[in-house]
Amino acid sequence: MWLILAILSSVFAALTSILAKIGISDVNSTLATAIRTVVVLIMAWGMVFISGAHNGISSISTKSWIFLILSGLATGASWLCYYRAIQLGEVSKVVPIDKMSIVLTLILAAVFLHEAFTWKTAIGAALITAGTVFMVV
Repeated sequence: MWLILAILSSVFAALTSILAKIGISDVNSTLATAIRTVVVLIMAWGMVFISGAHNGISSISTKSWIFLILSGLATGASWLCYYRAIQLGEVSKVVPIDKMSIVLTLILAAVFLHEAFTWKTAIGAALITAGTVFMVV
């Protein structure tokens, strides 16, 4: 199931880039990000209530709250930078650079989460990096 969801995530992410580029042609990128965020907020809370997950709010630990808030701040900063970048540049160049987050995530997961960083992972990360440079330059 995770593979199907990951593929769908990729498809929706691709659509996000194209639809956003079209949508922000005459809109301030910060305003566009705020509009997008409201839509995501409504959609996410809708799913929380539809699935009955709202019952678990009171059991969230302080640590989880802190890290979820920090994650939200990082997401907001990422979206603000991303929308401004696609407004100023070509989507075909911005998206590969944005996806360099894969390489950074692998490194950060190894350092902070102690996840395995194998030769296979290192070679994959190097290939992603090389591919990004190749596409952008």
